[in-house]
Amino acid sequence: MRGNAFEARVTSDGGAELMRLLGAEGPTGFALPDLAAAGPEGRTARTALALRQATADGVWTLLRHPLLALEVAGAPAYLEPDAVVVHPDGRWTVVEIKSFPMIDASADAAKVGAAARQAAVYVLALERIAAHTGGASVAESVLLVCPKDFSNLPTASVVDVRKQLSVTRRQLARLTRVEDIATALPAGVTFDPERPADELRAAVAAVPAAYAPGCLAACELAFHCRDRARRAGAVETLGRSVRGELGGLRTVGDVLAAARGTAGDPDDPAVAALRRAAALRAEALAALPAARTAPEELPEAAGCH
Repeated sequence: MRGNAFEARVTSDGGAELMRLLGAEGPTGFALPDLAAAGPEGRTARTALALRQATADGVWTLLRHPLLALEVAGAPAYLEPDAVVVHPDGRWTVVEIKSFPMIDASADAAKVGAAARQAAVYVLALERIAAHTGGASVAESVLLVCPKDFSNLPTASVVDVRKQLSVTRRQLARLTRVEDIATALPAGVTFDPERPADELRAAVAAVPAAYAPGCLAACELAFHCRDRARRAGAVETLGRSVRGELGGLRTVGDVLAAARGTAGDPDDPAVAALRRAAALRAEALAALPAARTAPEELPEAAGCH
């Protein structure tokens, strides 16, 4: 709500304040094209047309809430930045409006970093359009607009997103394409929502579950996958970082057996760490009765307990 209210405040004058922050002269010295169209495909096509027209005209142009398309693993993802500004020289700049404050010309580093990663994806989507637009280029820095100090007045800062662009490009290149995932599915499996419920349940059960606690915030099938992971005793239920530390130990049973010394390669660093931790735990538990019966003799142990 705060973010929406601040964005409404920034754009309440038709975008003149935003253009002033970018250096456009005069309150009416820029174009404001209508981007309305039917459906996401129509809106993305209308946005691309407006960008090309603005570049050809060579005038300051503000596109509010344009819709961009970016191919992610072979499927289109639709993105809606707060604004994109076309400069008279053909340069395109992403504008990101955030409600966190910029105090003494600086803001929270974590929030600025998150905004930079978000804006970098918009820059990548714009680069696809600019590649087919003569005289166009996309700035590798974005304009971050935030409230100034403790007021509701907007201020802006230019944020370099070259690092975020490089990381995002590598991540997109490493993603498995949708066609490859579909090819690996068992024969006859379909996820058509028009199919009977029993058939859909069987289709979901036929696909391996790759669960992590972070899935709960992003996927509607997370509870299903979590139940399957728990029944299988998968270490993924403990988090990605724990799974990474455990190396080749894939189940909780394997981890406990390795800690007890009944399984696992003792030269494996994960197994050695587990056995060391189990030994320390046994020593701590063995010291607990003495700490309870004679706390005055073991004040440090009693304090730790």
